[in-house]
Amino acid sequence: MLDKLSEYEQRYEELGTQMADPVVSQNPAQYQKLAREFGDLQEIVDMAAKYREASAQLAEAEEIIADDSEPELVELAEVERGELQGAVAEMEEALKVMLVPKDPNDGRNAIVEIRAGAGGDEAGLFASDLYRMYHRFAERQGLKTEELSSSQNPAGGFKEAVFMVSGKDAFGRLKFESGVHRVQRVPKTEASGRIHTSAASVAVLPEAEDVEVEIAQEDLKIEVYRSSGPGGQSVNTTDSAVKITHGPTGLVVSCQDEKSQLKNKNKALKILRARLYDKIQAEQKAERDATRAGQIGSGDRSDKIRTYNFPQGRVTDHRIKLSLYRLEEVLDGDFDEFVQQLALASQQDALEAAQVGTE
Repeated sequence: MLDKLSEYEQRYEELGTQMADPVVSQNPAQYQKLAREFGDLQEIVDMAAKYREASAQLAEAEEIIADDSEPELVELAEVERGELQGAVAEMEEALKVMLVPKDPNDGRNAIVEIRAGAGGDEAGLFASDLYRMYHRFAERQGLKTEELSSSQNPAGGFKEAVFMVSGKDAFGRLKFESGVHRVQRVPKTEASGRIHTSAASVAVLPEAEDVEVEIAQEDLKIEVYRSSGPGGQSVNTTDSAVKITHGPTGLVVSCQDEKSQLKNKNKALKILRARLYDKIQAEQKAERDATRAGQIGSGDRSDKIRTYNFPQGRVTDHRIKLSLYRLEEVLDGDFDEFVQQLALASQQDALEAAQVGTE
């Protein structure tokens, strides 16, 4: 572990030197990238310094106890040794977790796609609930949201809603939301009061930079048409809606929320770029859990990651077997406990995999 720590500390010093270079400081994009990595390493370097200091103090206490020439000092050293052993062990565990390679996408903005699944109109209403839940979560976390694309069903719910969440570690905080969410409740339209089960699928994609995904203009088929939906103003009377088809992959993105054709085109390209970036990553490492195909699944009730049970006021995440009996608060965006526990489980899996790899 000390060898690994030395590598991180050396990289930390290199970054500090690079950031002090006037040429780098005049390039905002490069400086920001280096500063982000520098900040990520800061916590490891600080913990490493504390670990080394505590380890040195423990070794000194061991020497005094082994010498056994001064009983009073030995007694104090034994007390100190007990305290230091616990502290060193805790720091070792913390450092092991810190040294697990992080998902390089965690610091990116996130593009969230919600689609109604099984359950008809009720599934669309549930998709709307999830839409609000993530917007409230972003608000609580100090993150910003930007609407990209949406379409509604006759009951007022969403067939599909796509939006971007931006801010510190936006993707890292939301990536575990990918999958099929299931709701059990009595629909407003159900006269007999029977409990129905519906589903909506969520995919969280990391935003891709322009330089990371090259989209050739000749590979795009861009169509414009008249927006549809509620209203009667210019959004419905001009050819502002945009549909983009990417020839090589067959991916199709539509956007009609803006009155401006150019704005709709730019938003559609942003969504397309994120989907292509995710597709590239999935092909490079097919076993990644975060691939879009694995996230969305079929939208069927049986392919679920979380259940929202209204009669019991319970939300259960089936991946970590955690149930919270505060459904209303969760739907109001207060689900940070799920985020933290899923992150811890992911870290533990990565740590175990790393240990197996070194055996």
